[in-house]
Amino acid sequence: MNELEKKLDYKFNDPALLKAALTHSSYANENRKSGMVSNERLEFLGDSVLGMTVSALIYKSKQDMPEGQMTRLRAELVCEKSLAALAVTFGLGECLILGRGEEKGGGRTRPSILADAFEAVLAAIYLDGGFEPVARLIAEHLTSQAERMQIENFDYKTALQEVIQEKGGQMEQTLSYHTIDESGPDHMKSFAVEVRLGDEVLGSGAGKSKKEAEQMAAKSALENR
Repeated sequence: MNELEKKLDYKFNDPALLKAALTHSSYANENRKSGMVSNERLEFLGDSVLGMTVSALIYKSKQDMPEGQMTRLRAELVCEKSLAALAVTFGLGECLILGRGEEKGGGRTRPSILADAFEAVLAAIYLDGGFEPVARLIAEHLTSQAERMQIENFDYKTALQEVIQEKGGQMEQTLSYHTIDESGPDHMKSFAVEVRLGDEVLGSGAGKSKKEAEQMAAKSALENR
């Protein structure tokens, strides 16, 4: 536990909170007579604490980002894959308190269990020390992934669709993508694409495939709005 606290850069006033955050339901169910509780309630609280903290950080650090993009970025940052990766970084898997069956079944490396435990740990920190240490931990370890995610994984087409839907009446027009140029040999093609709302050109982009060019056109449209 002491090693985990060092990695989290947080010393618990009530160590029982951290123990509860690391206790999986499989262990609690096998030891009901001992009065052990699982991390499920903490995970419930941690999900809300995480969502609020990440939303506030995105709002403050991405002041030119429209709501649709902020929603997509938050979803990427708090998804199971992202949280499980962070749990591995902190070594949560080695600290989990698991039942015998879950232990044998590889629960220490199961992404869903790791992600839930990370949320439970955030809730434990919040209950023990308030929002400040939670925000500090998230700002340092979670949002450092934001820029990479925006470049590598961010779905600009979906984000643009969400922004257009937020405008309500504009949905009477159709959002569409049009290839306006295609050049280069078959093994090195280059595509240029425009995204339009009805007859209005919202943005344009280029890429090595039509899919990439469409994403870049959507990105351009979002930046222009």
